[in-house]
Amino acid sequence: MIRKLCKGTCILLFIIFLFEGCNNNKDKSVHDKNQLAGSIYLSVDESFRPVMEEQIKAYESSFPDTRLIATYKPEADCLKDYFRDTLNRMIIITRGLTDNENKFMYDSLNYHPAWDKIATDAVSLLVHIDNPDTVFTIERLQQQLTGQLNRDQPIVFDGLNATSTVRYIGDSILKGSKFDTAVVKAAKNSREVIDYISGNKKAIGLVGISWIGNPEDTAQVNMLKKVKIAYVQCTQCTGSPFVKPMQESILTRRYPLVRGLYYITKENYYGPASSFANFMKTERGQLIFKRSYLGTVMDFVIRNVKLNTK
Repeated sequence: MIRKLCKGTCILLFIIFLFEGCNNNKDKSVHDKNQLAGSIYLSVDESFRPVMEEQIKAYESSFPDTRLIATYKPEADCLKDYFRDTLNRMIIITRGLTDNENKFMYDSLNYHPAWDKIATDAVSLLVHIDNPDTVFTIERLQQQLTGQLNRDQPIVFDGLNATSTVRYIGDSILKGSKFDTAVVKAAKNSREVIDYISGNKKAIGLVGISWIGNPEDTAQVNMLKKVKIAYVQCTQCTGSPFVKPMQESILTRRYPLVRGLYYITKENYYGPASSFANFMKTERGQLIFKRSYLGTVMDFVIRNVKLNTK
């Protein structure tokens, strides 16, 4: 009798434990769903506006209770928002945090911000569609940017001070030398760079590949009727010394003007910013980067499929 009573008690305790576990999981899932609801503000490097608009559109279609309110601006302004704006929860720029920046955020928030690379971008050189001069060495770029060669060819950036493209070219090509401001011109944004090149046969423009590389974007296809992408010297190549920015040449760095794309969040829990970052790192987000000609951090394997021909 006692043995049966003990057995019955054990079964009852197991059922209660199982029920409580189900309730806890249910409460956790509701809590997680509530954490992803609402609106958040993020600042995005203007160089990546086309592809990031696609990412946000796709994410919001999967998470309709979340609204991502993005502002597109120069990289330096994105960083200012991150450090100074309490509403800002995320930035998308071309670098991660430095050790000093990470320490500052930890001292301010008492946790380390999360950041990671999500894609590889290329800075593409654009010329007018009727310009036959489409081949550039690194040395030629250096000389033209510093005013030592072809001073009648204006070189147009998406700004002159705070943009990631200016910073990247200054660091990787000029390496401490100064731009010749009589040659180097500033447009307000990447769209205006393309518009300027389309109306000036001698001009050279620099923009991120996501502005010009998506063959499924009608607007970008139409742009390539007015401008064309130039070839740049591959310093590590033997057979093909000049290459265009394509996914293969970006990932292998045969195309020399490449840079990373990073997210930096300001959340100490799994909220909308963390969820969006995870979305961009996984398959659907990576396919959007791939379609825009950016290099992906996820490897996509092409499998041979045997078709049934019967």
